[in-house]
Amino acid sequence: MSKTKAPVPTHVAIIMDGNRRWARQNKLQIFKGHEKVAKEVIQALVDRCLELKISYLTLWAFSTENWKRSQREVDAILNLLRDMFIDGREALEGRDVKINTIGELARFPEDIQQGIVEWKEESKNAQSLTVTFALNYGGRDEILRAIRQLMLILVGEIKGLNQSALAKKIAELTTEKFLSAQLDTTDLPDPDLIIRTGGEQRLSGFMPWQSAYAEFYFTKVLMPDFGAEQLDLALKEYACRERRFGK
Repeated sequence: MSKTKAPVPTHVAIIMDGNRRWARQNKLQIFKGHEKVAKEVIQALVDRCLELKISYLTLWAFSTENWKRSQREVDAILNLLRDMFIDGREALEGRDVKINTIGELARFPEDIQQGIVEWKEESKNAQSLTVTFALNYGGRDEILRAIRQLMLILVGEIKGLNQSALAKKIAELTTEKFLSAQLDTTDLPDPDLIIRTGGEQRLSGFMPWQSAYAEFYFTKVLMPDFGAEQLDLALKEYACRERRFGK
């Protein structure tokens, strides 16, 4: 059986969990865990990825389910997003970092949406590292949106086709490659390594399609404490994995 020793991953994705527990353990207000990640941890991880020449870093920052949390916590997170995408761009300026997002942004306030659009435009030519923020993202939601897009394309293609031609056209349009092109991650390689902090050992709907051959690393370390040293531990374990890709 063919085996390939895992080098430094091209794409690392992180399910950022444990912010609220960290705040409670440190007897702080709940939003302080989110704040530490937004203002300290992300920058440290970006710097480490640049040092190691990791090309893609994806951070699940806000899920489709997070809207169900208390309004006070949601408002605090939205304010942090404002700080990050409107006022906090200078933290990553000069680092050759391209900003990207996945998820449905339309639900966010217009000022946040505009800040994201502007930062994407300003950073579009960066080449060293692409940092993708998963915002209002859920894997099932992403796949449903991709299917709806496929259906719209299909409707436009099948007019006037007989049954044989219709079957052929459907087969052409329902391939893995074509569906992948409708996903939010169409411009990203699939993740090589998916890290989940906070002790839970599940994906919770994160990149269900893209994670087919990803390596998983679960740690009890809460996200506000997951800095460069913790990333190095994950990468050390990843380097010991043998990736078969189904072969």
